[in-house]
Amino acid sequence: MDAPYADQYLIRDEAALTAVYGEASPGSLAKEIDYIHPHYRAMIEASPFMTLSTVGPEGLDCSPRGDPAGFVHVVDDRTLLIPDRRGNNRADSLRNIIRDPRVALLFLIPGVGETLRINGRAVISTDPALIERFPFRGTLPRSVIAVTAETVYFQCPKALVRSELWNPEKHIDRKSLPSTGTIMADITKGKLGGPEYDKAYPERLRETIY
Repeated sequence: MDAPYADQYLIRDEAALTAVYGEASPGSLAKEIDYIHPHYRAMIEASPFMTLSTVGPEGLDCSPRGDPAGFVHVVDDRTLLIPDRRGNNRADSLRNIIRDPRVALLFLIPGVGETLRINGRAVISTDPALIERFPFRGTLPRSVIAVTAETVYFQCPKALVRSELWNPEKHIDRKSLPSTGTIMADITKGKLGGPEYDKAYPERLRETIY
């Protein structure tokens, strides 16, 4: 397949990038710090959803993480604890952290345009004292991801304003998109998925969410 872009217009170095975008605004640099300021802590504690980005020998991974607001615990001004809840056992993020501790976090808060970004390094712990800090609906996570923050800053709301992410009038009816059963059936050529998969999914989700 031919590339959808002309080679002569590719930006290949920082000088060319600066020529197009200019210098970073002073405010965008001033808001970046190497610790979790109390204002940033308030944003973390108000967030019920975050993404965890990792890197490993096979490439990159970005994984959604969610629980009731405050599910990420701020231990001190450099340390976060993230419970690793039940999933599909691919454990892509965890495998990456074992081999390369660098992580990037993005916190979203419903109804709020600003997001919070944290870059740092992570380890995975099965310390019972840590795991017991995260009970929910009678279950505990199997491990806890401890992140040491290295850069912390908030992102301005332009992207969320443009996307109208929190505008309920823009919410999409799930039925307007292919169902999970349809996607699975088509990708696996009928080996998995189908109408029965969709029919059983709500109960399966309820039973396995924690």
